[in-house]
Amino acid sequence: MERVEPGPEPSALIRLRELILRGALQPGQRLLELELAERLNLSRTPIRQALPALALEGLLVRVGQRGYAVRSFTVAESLAALHLRAVIEGHAARLAVMEGRGRQLAADLQPLLDDGDAMLATDGTVEAIEDAYGRMNARFHALVVDSGGDLLQSLVARCNVVPFASPGVVAFEQRSAHEVVDELRYAHRQHHAIVDALRSGDPLRVEMLFREHATAQENSMGRPGMLPAPDVMPAAVAGRRRRPKNGAALRSVAS
Repeated sequence: MERVEPGPEPSALIRLRELILRGALQPGQRLLELELAERLNLSRTPIRQALPALALEGLLVRVGQRGYAVRSFTVAESLAALHLRAVIEGHAARLAVMEGRGRQLAADLQPLLDDGDAMLATDGTVEAIEDAYGRMNARFHALVVDSGGDLLQSLVARCNVVPFASPGVVAFEQRSAHEVVDELRYAHRQHHAIVDALRSGDPLRVEMLFREHATAQENSMGRPGMLPAPDVMPAAVAGRRRRPKNGAALRSVAS
């Protein structure tokens, strides 16, 4: 299985994603390559490569033939996609246990647990750890869903284009490096609990753990005073434990 390692430096993709998730790039805002390149002190080439990738993540929409703008989503839409993804993943994991495939799925996931443990124990830059964790996290959740067959894969793929719902998108509000790593470690401990439940053959527990994983993400939404627009957010990611104030923007880690 391909190993995931922290990269040497933050990519244009990560830096643009962070600007979108923090509201520095507003919903509906048209994105221009030259302006973004000057803002990030990069050439236009990595910006040009990052924009279609962000559109695939659901963070941008096409405008005209070659342009992109920041996509807007309501809190309700993002939460619906998040919890639907968790239900589907939990169903796939429960089926794996009930059909006698739980131990094999746990074995397939173990290298990703090891990768996550290793990257969260390193002294790499926070941006590099976020990037590597996002790739590991996406692979972890994909393996579970893939075990359930084509139908579940297609349903989850539709959820993953909604901001805040995809397991591969990791970004944070302005938090310290210690807080970022602490939240990622919390999410990864939940991965360990899921694998333990698969290995022990407990179908109900593994299903509920996926729902708890999503609830932890929901409860990490936002901090007081961060409000791009009532009940609307530019996009977001996944994580930890706190209820948002009414109308607050969704912000978090990746689960």
